[in-house]
Amino acid sequence: MARYQRGGFHGGGGGNMKGIMQQVQKMQREMEKAQEEAASMTGEATVGGGAVKVTVDGDRQITELIIEPGVVDPDDVEMLQDLITAAVNEAIRDLNKKVESRMSAVTGGLDLPIPGF
Repeated sequence: MARYQRGGFHGGGGGNMKGIMQQVQKMQREMEKAQEEAASMTGEATVGGGAVKVTVDGDRQITELIIEPGVVDPDDVEMLQDLITAAVNEAIRDLNKKVESRMSAVTGGLDLPIPGF
């Protein structure tokens, strides 16, 4: 019967540590795979009833910007600027949500810092 001793692990700890290290290595491999997947994810947003659509890639770069011609009003450039800003920000939020979801699947919900995200 194993007995708890204050001050740390006693007896049989070597095998336990090996198992922990294997789990850590497995999590590292899964995290690397998840980061590769995250880099290939995209975020999308459409605002203004379809007037502006934006797609961003895993590097948070705009890869597609679609503006419906009817929304271009030379007398109201501010509205178009606002629509583009809103669409870009929403597309980035969409991407971030997808990346966070994928990463939490690997980390089991642990709040670990993830470089670049």
